[in-house]
Amino acid sequence: MANRINGSMIAIVILSAAVGAGIAMAVVRSTTAPASGPARTSDGKPNFSGIWQANNEAHWDLQAHEARAGAVTQQGVYPAYDFASVPAAPVLALGAAAGVPGSLGVVGDDGEIPYKPEAAAMKKENRANWIDRDPELKCYLPGIPRAVYMPYPFRIDQSTNKIQMAFTFANAARTIHLDKAEGPPDDTYMGHSVGHWEGDSLVVDVTGFNGKNWFDRAGNFHSASLHLVERFTPISANAIRYEVTIEDPEVFTRPWRITMPLYRRLEPNIQLIEYPCIEFAEEFLYGHVRKNQLVKRWEGETMIIDITRKVPPGDRFFEWYRK
Repeated sequence: MANRINGSMIAIVILSAAVGAGIAMAVVRSTTAPASGPARTSDGKPNFSGIWQANNEAHWDLQAHEARAGAVTQQGVYPAYDFASVPAAPVLALGAAAGVPGSLGVVGDDGEIPYKPEAAAMKKENRANWIDRDPELKCYLPGIPRAVYMPYPFRIDQSTNKIQMAFTFANAARTIHLDKAEGPPDDTYMGHSVGHWEGDSLVVDVTGFNGKNWFDRAGNFHSASLHLVERFTPISANAIRYEVTIEDPEVFTRPWRITMPLYRRLEPNIQLIEYPCIEFAEEFLYGHVRKNQLVKRWEGETMIIDITRKVPPGDRFFEWYRK
């Protein structure tokens, strides 16, 4: 009887070892197997058609940064220390939802944006006046490259001579011309994009900006002299390496670059859903010129917020809409 039990136990141990070895081999195979390559078009180019999205914190700030109490802050108990800043009144009621997550950044090389001295001062001023100045809050077209890494999906439709990109925010769109195309009659928010293939990389030269965009919510900006060179390189079937070289002699002392992966959205029913921010921004943009103020007061369980709108004096009224 004991021998039969011992024999059964030995058999179980041997079987378990065999199964374990099989699982181990399967794990080794799955981790060492080469990643699947990108889908191809009929002419052999990588097929980027689909819905994509960035997954990083570049939307808040391109550079490496620590977490902050809010996109707009004011001095706390210890004015000498930035980390002791507290949310300013306009975002206080949003609590942690108004905070800025920390990030390792997406700026290449030394991680610094090479501003000219006067431009660096403007960037700092932009950040302090984020609510009044960021074009995103007014639902203006986000521009390139900002549209690519905003926290919303975007769609790529690829043909042999044109690539169309449609973005969720503000119904923005761009066309990348792979053939000869006449430039637009005027500078625009989204610029003019001309592309070509270098091996498996789609290289896009972008010019013709109107200079009214920002790169992020931290006040990083450019002028109408902005010139971009984008590179879209497939990493796998569901990931793209996105790299942008940024040049603007009016604002920066030298070219610099950002790099990040873009990921394919894999939900079976994924589609772009319109974000109608134009309507949502109307009160923000024009509420201060109403004859009778509409939004005056908000009262919650822990605070009451009274709002007084004001119209900037003279030419500053029109300048506010230009920014």
